[in-house]
Amino acid sequence: MSILKLDSVSKSFGDGEARTDVLKGIDLEVREGEFLVLLGFSGTGKTTLINLLAGLDTPSAGAVTFKGAPVTGPGPERGVIFQSYSLMPWLTVTGNVGLAVDTVFPGLSRAERAEKVAHYVEMVGLSHAATRRPAELSGGMRQRVNVARALAMNPEVLLLDEPLSALDALTRANLADEIERIWEADKKTCVLITNDVDEAIVLADRIIALNPDGTLGEEFTVTIPRPRERGAMNHNEQFKALRASVTKYLMDVGIAAKVEGARQLPDVTPIHGVPTAVAQAQEGLIENRFLDFSQLHKVYPTPKGPLTVVEDFDLKMDRGEFISLIGHSGCGKSTVLTMAAGLNEISKGAIKLDGRHVEGADPERAVVFQAPSLFPWLTAKENVSIGVDRVYPRASRAERQDVVEYYLERVGLADAMEKRAADLSNGMKQRVGIARAFALSPKLLLLDEPFGMLDSLTRWELQEVLMEVWSRTKVTAICVTHDVDEAILLADRVVMMTNGPRARIGKIVDVDLPRPRTRKALLAHPDYYAYRQEVLDFLEEYEHGATPKPKPQAMAAE
Repeated sequence: MSILKLDSVSKSFGDGEARTDVLKGIDLEVREGEFLVLLGFSGTGKTTLINLLAGLDTPSAGAVTFKGAPVTGPGPERGVIFQSYSLMPWLTVTGNVGLAVDTVFPGLSRAERAEKVAHYVEMVGLSHAATRRPAELSGGMRQRVNVARALAMNPEVLLLDEPLSALDALTRANLADEIERIWEADKKTCVLITNDVDEAIVLADRIIALNPDGTLGEEFTVTIPRPRERGAMNHNEQFKALRASVTKYLMDVGIAAKVEGARQLPDVTPIHGVPTAVAQAQEGLIENRFLDFSQLHKVYPTPKGPLTVVEDFDLKMDRGEFISLIGHSGCGKSTVLTMAAGLNEISKGAIKLDGRHVEGADPERAVVFQAPSLFPWLTAKENVSIGVDRVYPRASRAERQDVVEYYLERVGLADAMEKRAADLSNGMKQRVGIARAFALSPKLLLLDEPFGMLDSLTRWELQEVLMEVWSRTKVTAICVTHDVDEAILLADRVVMMTNGPRARIGKIVDVDLPRPRTRKALLAHPDYYAYRQEVLDFLEEYEHGATPKPKPQAMAAE
């Protein structure tokens, strides 16, 4: 039986030439008691769709009904949880949840109200923080308050608009488990919008893709038995097959930006001595131990004394090697990267690149940060040109422009070179950042969670772009990430760090998978999930503290 229904719903914004069609001819039935996930790229109209279901917006054409009656506005039977927390900063956890109770149940006695509020605060695991205000809570805890507030209205349907996307990976997984537990306990109907395929499969009864043109795409029925424990899913053949099918569909319909042009890179030499950017052999550079981290430490002074963040980080990289650096938040990954970039002073130990000590920033070490840090008033071409003009002083202006345009073409921006950075999407800005880094023809490429601010589907696209450009340059590279799949896709070796403080290398996994790599090809490779399990096991071991307790079998062996 359907509880929510959309009949031929379309939604447009603006008029005339300024009109934008966001949703087109949507026919959708949400079944009572089911967990439905809508999955798609940014800009596919997911939030517009949830707003129509919530009654926060009206369709341009078609009808939205709840139990057969037209939806004309918001109602307590449809609770909404947004990506942003929207909490009252002056109220406690109890106070914020109490607002919802007062709205829907104004006639309750003080004792009944307190009991109901306490029930929902306890349901999301925040009884210990009931008297705290939002400023005293972590992001994950604030979102739990949001969930409790929506549940306190006792809705028949929960509408969740990417409620976990602003959270770190570990908090996101834990809160997703909480939402599933609540759904199973109350058997409410849930509609979740997300861009995370794993999250969709773990939670959903049905997954429906939203196409970039605003139409509904393929529907996937999830028949994997519950509970779906995330670690166990890595060994579940049904999960693997469904994951590959959903991923393939989304990539086929969504990744439309292709590398354009056939421009040839000019034969020019940058100032720091690296020959042409796509040369297969580089004269004069050492091959082995090209990058050498030796007993690296980073110590920060604090009022309570010195704090050692990174301790005895020891790693040797050969020229042309790609390493992923992974670990939980706060383990010192970015600290190691910024020391390699020369942007953070080394407390003890040394870093050598091509036989010389790293001292201060230098264009021979190019960095791509999570935020691309472009000059908003300059065009994409001008932003890339700034570094190129410095690095290739002996090249003609025409040759330098060829270098700039070559890499902008390679990252799929052939038609956007003259656009100002302020007019580019976040994904396009990050493309400019990648093009700028490669255009410097660096000895070392350093990537600090370069796709962390993007939705997961845009990440896939830019990972493919990065791999395509890297395959042409074979530049030595380190990528800091918290994404297990990204780490394996990119790397020759995955280097895992223990928790901080005093973080160090805990384990290294050699990734012997064929190159060139694509996400679709790796998902079909028989060894892929074994590598994934190795990394997941390590991260799980370090999930709850700096020093994991010895496993029983290890203690017995001693």
